[in-house]
Amino acid sequence: MNIVSYPSPALKEAATEVDPKRDPDLKRLIATMAKAMYAAQGIGLAATQIGVLKRVMVYDLGEELVALCNPRIVACSSEKVLVEEGCLSVPGVDVPIERSASVTCEAEDISGNTIRIEADELLARVLQHEIDHLDGVLILDRATLEDRKAAIRRYNELIQSR
Repeated sequence: MNIVSYPSPALKEAATEVDPKRDPDLKRLIATMAKAMYAAQGIGLAATQIGVLKRVMVYDLGEELVALCNPRIVACSSEKVLVEEGCLSVPGVDVPIERSASVTCEAEDISGNTIRIEADELLARVLQHEIDHLDGVLILDRATLEDRKAAIRRYNELIQSR
């Protein structure tokens, strides 16, 4: 399955919650998402990025694949960090994005058990980035106007050169 690329309107859609205990397609969806993420050499992917409007995300920071259903940020630090961020839906473009340095995320695992993740550094950034996707928000939406214009210009140049 292909990853949806900017400027597809599908990326602006908000996903709906899933019931992990009652969704028979969830395991297959997670396997499909993982395959797409690994093929694109990514570290995180939201279901909306493959055109599925379900609140499901996967990530792998080099330890193991983690799948989260209905993730939401319930607390974030007041400390912010500005870091260049890429996105599999806007390939080839990095944009400086300010995000909370640490977050607390609540979600469900594939069995419907509640999970609470205290995250900082890269994991905090991945959680915020993928949850943004589930809400229909792209890194371009979080960028300053100047950075957004420059990123879109670079992205269009990359597409035209292919």
